[in-house]
Amino acid sequence: MECLSCEKVYDPKNMVTCNNCYEKENEELKRITKEIDELKRKNEELEFKTSILSLSTPFQNRSLGLSTDLLLLLPADDSSASAIPIHRNILVNLSPVFKAMLESDMLESRSGTIKIADVSCETLRAFVVYLYTAEACLDDQMAGNLLALGEKYQVKYLKAYCEKFFISNMNWDKSLQLFAFANKYNCQQLRSASLDVIMNHMDQLTKNDYYDELLENNPLLLVEICQTHYRKQITTAHNY
Repeated sequence: MECLSCEKVYDPKNMVTCNNCYEKENEELKRITKEIDELKRKNEELEFKTSILSLSTPFQNRSLGLSTDLLLLLPADDSSASAIPIHRNILVNLSPVFKAMLESDMLESRSGTIKIADVSCETLRAFVVYLYTAEACLDDQMAGNLLALGEKYQVKYLKAYCEKFFISNMNWDKSLQLFAFANKYNCQQLRSASLDVIMNHMDQLTKNDYYDELLENNPLLLVEICQTHYRKQITTAHNY
């Protein structure tokens, strides 16, 4: 039977194109789908930034008043700890977790204070800055800290913001550690990006600086990596 795309004769097997053309078309479809998803993500990000900027100008928004009405408290044993003021409306609009706290009869709502544990003063301040501006000054450490806060308090755009930082700075040396990190905090885009890099360096897997730590603490992730590589090899062999 002739392939509808390249007109070469092939064994049909319920297909209208040969394997090579099918794979090319499938890859093109994946590329287009990825581009569409990226455009959707960028559009959502722009809409989010527009909405957050309208919330983050309390001096121009009379409904918020001129002063903050809530305090975020750091652990007492933090020598740099201090109360960080914030508008209740910011937290309610950007975090389902804070919304549940502040729109119920929980202690946080009654006291006007929320205790934030397991975070440094620097990280909490960066978190608040992001909530008001949709921007943050990131390095690997800060991005990891903020992403963890984004996951804990379900600030999804903060998670996506930090994922984007990690993906844009991805390399082989970081890929294994970021794959484990992505699994811990349910970061699908970062997980996919790091796994792609790992697949391209499987011959160096055991030489990665994070390999021994992952082997000791989460060997099932290494099993998953090897299974993914094996399935990829089987698919490639089948296509040829």
